[in-house]
Amino acid sequence: MSHDLERLRFSWKVPDLIAQADLGQRETADSPVRVVLAFEGDRSRLSLKDSMLSELARALTGEPMPYATLMYVWCNTRAPGSVIVNPRTGRIRKLVVESGRVNLNQWLDYERDIRADFMQAFGEPPGPLVGIAIMTDSDNTRTTARAWYGSVQHRSSLLAQND
Repeated sequence: MSHDLERLRFSWKVPDLIAQADLGQRETADSPVRVVLAFEGDRSRLSLKDSMLSELARALTGEPMPYATLMYVWCNTRAPGSVIVNPRTGRIRKLVVESGRVNLNQWLDYERDIRADFMQAFGEPPGPLVGIAIMTDSDNTRTTARAWYGSVQHRSSLLAQND
């Protein structure tokens, strides 16, 4: 349940940015690192376009697309704290946690408040968390990217009470 959402800890190391990448543009929406959270929610609130995209995903993969997806990303230019709405669907939002070249080639550790970040990105409380993934991609820019990920740890309020 969404009230159990608490903290997400993760770390990554990025040797270089993708020069042509711009996460706000459909044609160049690549990032060397992403930590992806998928959420379920009230699908009756989806726009017609997003409902059709979810059904297309179900037809192609056997699974509907998540109700909402929040990605923690490293962006070339946008400031940390910026929210980038996916150009294909408003149900995918990227929250910039690192930007520019200053922290390249070093391990960076993060601890995020999932509920607060979801509220910032979507303006509504999150539904149940149904998936966590990591992703490095450069397909849109047709380049290559490399990154290292440390452990990804999700802590719910129920787990924290038992520590």
